[in-house]
Amino acid sequence: MPGGSLPSLWLTLVPDFVASLARLQGTRRATSYNSATKCGKCGPGYPTPLEAMKGPREEIVYLPCIYRNTSTEAPDYLATVDVDPKSPQYCQVIHRLPMPNMKDELHHSGWNTCSSCFGDSTKSRTKLMLPCLISSRIYVVDVGTEPRAPKLHKVIEPQDIHAKCDLGYLHTSHCLASGEVMISALGDPKGNGKGGFVLLDGETFEVKGTWERPGGAAPLGYDFWYQPRHNVMISTEWAAPNVLRDGFNPADVQAGLYGSCLHVWDWQRHEMVQTLHLQDGLIPLEIRFLHNPAASQGFVGCALGSNIQRFYKNEGGTWSVEKVIQVPPKKVKGWMLPEMPSLITDILLSLDDRFLYFSNWLHGDLRQYDISDPKRPRLTGQLFLGGSIVKGGPVQVLEDQELKSQPEPLVVKGKRVAGGPQMIQLSLDGKRLYVTTSLYSAWDKQFYPDLIREGSVMLQIDVDTEKGGLKLNPNFLVDFGKEPLGPALAHELRYPGGDCSSDIWL
Repeated sequence: MPGGSLPSLWLTLVPDFVASLARLQGTRRATSYNSATKCGKCGPGYPTPLEAMKGPREEIVYLPCIYRNTSTEAPDYLATVDVDPKSPQYCQVIHRLPMPNMKDELHHSGWNTCSSCFGDSTKSRTKLMLPCLISSRIYVVDVGTEPRAPKLHKVIEPQDIHAKCDLGYLHTSHCLASGEVMISALGDPKGNGKGGFVLLDGETFEVKGTWERPGGAAPLGYDFWYQPRHNVMISTEWAAPNVLRDGFNPADVQAGLYGSCLHVWDWQRHEMVQTLHLQDGLIPLEIRFLHNPAASQGFVGCALGSNIQRFYKNEGGTWSVEKVIQVPPKKVKGWMLPEMPSLITDILLSLDDRFLYFSNWLHGDLRQYDISDPKRPRLTGQLFLGGSIVKGGPVQVLEDQELKSQPEPLVVKGKRVAGGPQMIQLSLDGKRLYVTTSLYSAWDKQFYPDLIREGSVMLQIDVDTEKGGLKLNPNFLVDFGKEPLGPALAHELRYPGGDCSSDIWL
């Protein structure tokens, strides 16, 4: 925030913010807000996104590391990485917590509670939820006793989830203001498409059932984000587990087996009320509302469509979507198709809602856009971090609407980076962006065989938060190719104190 002033987007939303608070006086959300701003001993997280930006610098990061589809026969594990430049263990894995089972495919983690419970002093952010994409287990990890050496607290077996929810293949975990934990599912226990939500008790972590009403699941599932002030949740689609589990088949796209819709849910009634069909929006994955809890818009990254779409609330209370960024495909030779999409696989927003970041896993670049005007994002930073079109590789670019030449391979501290930028996480102050290179083990194996052999990496990017811009930190590298049991695939990143993609404010 240059000069300490609020971005223009926030200034335009202040009237809506105040009006929303006035309307919500006497409700639980207003009570939560008021107590959050006045409480002496508060709950987890921060009262507002802007207050979160003043939080302490991250010192450790948690990453699930995967061995499924690699040559190592070992369980997945949770890695703790030291990211404190003052520490003698900087850029090192300082702890590994192996899971008790094999081939789980740990994926996206979440917290038992977050800033949505800031006004509740009885809550604390001490448990990290680890849903498994393939085994459908949920591991509950205790990080409160010793954050640098987490311990396994509980295992929720798939049979319990299957029996109570008829769901499996779990993906995104979010804490709720009720104290419960909700986890999205991609399918039913047999691997057919089914976009439902598993609800866990936030204290005992017992499976309570589904969040959605019986029979009300979406056709497909993946990610979700909720915004209580507008009584809405929106979920996304990947594909049925049986379609994506063992790799990507272009024929499945032609057959219409991949998702292309957003599903709008009534937050209070737990019912799907609208489906938004995306134009050119194949495989909408990560979805993010603006962090301002009064905002009625956000963005979703469409992987195969290679575009960013903005969703927003209409005056009549319905929702619409429009494409605001398009990454053009590249005509290539030596690849599985004559045209290579960028494959946008992760997106996030800075806590002040000023910048949008996303990764193009196949093309290999990471991008930063100024979204002060959400309808017209403006490219302010771009950095190539590996990818499929680097010079000297098997792919020859025949026609490129953006680049004049193929980018050079990335070498950091003597390590040539395999794969491309994938999962991203931003520091609270917005000045450091962390990147890992693994997407999903079956797709890693198919698109980046070197990634399987050499392991993924974790990189750090310095961010210009005033004018915009990205710069690689050449002294930061966590090489998961050198893990004790063999090269591992590190995935999503979490800080103990919460971050840009795990905290939701009321």
